[in-house]
Amino acid sequence: MSVITEKSEVLMHFAIKLEDGSVADSTQAMGKPAKFRMGDGSLTENFEKCLLGLSTGEKSQFELEPADAFGLSNPDNIHHVDLSKFSADTPAEVGTIIGFAGPDGHDIPGIITSVVGDSVTVDFNHPLAGQRVTFEVDVVEIQD
Repeated sequence: MSVITEKSEVLMHFAIKLEDGSVADSTQAMGKPAKFRMGDGSLTENFEKCLLGLSTGEKSQFELEPADAFGLSNPDNIHHVDLSKFSADTPAEVGTIIGFAGPDGHDIPGIITSVVGDSVTVDFNHPLAGQRVTFEVDVVEIQD
């Protein structure tokens, strides 16, 4: 039976649960498992440590601190944008996630957190930054 090693390519279903037990994301809900390669930098080191040794068909659950999941909230990722940059097609409404053009030309998602006068506060931190989360994983396939 295959087990996850430092170089495995892994196909797995996962659910991310918040401290209140609500589900923030789930591949089961989307009907398609996630695929990634261990050691490619897409997962944090502690997340990968939790997966090492799991085998095909195995289910596991583990809790990650904010720094080991989606990072801590960084105040440098909160920006103030002039209200005139928004339009009827892209209104400045609290809670809206909007893609902003980054320096490399790719869109960077930002969440509007407040609108005061002509100033719109946009948070470019990951929406789960600063939160302790529980991952439930179900290993579907492992390739080395």
